[in-house]
Amino acid sequence: MNPYLNPQRIRAALRALHLRPTRGMGQNFLLDGDILNTIVAEASLTASDTVLEVGPGLGVLTWELLLRAGKVICVELDRRLADRLAAEFRDRPHFHLVQGDILKFAPADLLSRAGAIPPYKLVANIPYAITAPLLRHFLEATVPPDRSVLLVQWEVAQRICAGPGDYSVLAHAVQLYAEPTIIARVPASSFFPEPAVDSAILRLDRRVQLVVAEADVNDLFRLIKAGFLHARKQLGNALAGGLAAFGVHVPRERVLQALQTAGIDPQRRAETVTLAEWATLLACLPEVRMQQ
Repeated sequence: MNPYLNPQRIRAALRALHLRPTRGMGQNFLLDGDILNTIVAEASLTASDTVLEVGPGLGVLTWELLLRAGKVICVELDRRLADRLAAEFRDRPHFHLVQGDILKFAPADLLSRAGAIPPYKLVANIPYAITAPLLRHFLEATVPPDRSVLLVQWEVAQRICAGPGDYSVLAHAVQLYAEPTIIARVPASSFFPEPAVDSAILRLDRRVQLVVAEADVNDLFRLIKAGFLHARKQLGNALAGGLAAFGVHVPRERVLQALQTAGIDPQRRAETVTLAEWATLLACLPEVRMQQ
């Protein structure tokens, strides 16, 4: 039985640390053993796996990871929690702790510090305030995780997993690199203290091949962001102005021609366009690459 699931133990530990959980730090501690088991099961861990955990807090997930993985690397921002984790798991030789801001550490450097090599998995109850930048930090890294199993806000998980008609820049930014799946909805009552919204277990499996070459990713997202700048407008009317806002000046007639060549109806809106279609449009509109 995981000792860190006990609410009394959590409260006692927080009192001892003089720590009052804050929303800004994303300090919501998981209490639900079934949810915890689902997270661990979705990670499909073996003794040969290296796992990176962000924001381990009091160690509820860390405890489970250490039972299953060959190496566990934890990054904790709060120094009080980091000191407690170091003491709690000091007898685990495969436990490696880094105190600091995860966004300031390249994943490759964290692996190197722990004497680990790729591949690795990312498993975490992440601070919700930094969900988007954290996902980009890992997915765009030179060494991205093969699989990520994360607790995120329910609405954010829905946006990430969206299909045609509900696409967003965030959905494309994640789906370019990984195939997302919502595994379960997690009620707010599963945490202490309770957050204001429900959460989701989100699994991301890395794509072996992107829809564009690595060198074209920035150009692709320049085009996508231009399309979403006036998301409620039809692309035929909005895309030229959106591109101009990003310093790419293309006449509307040229944009209409490119949309036609790409097989995209100019009356469609940005939220209906798939990644593959954006990639095709980029190939039909090389001006986006030429004007940096």
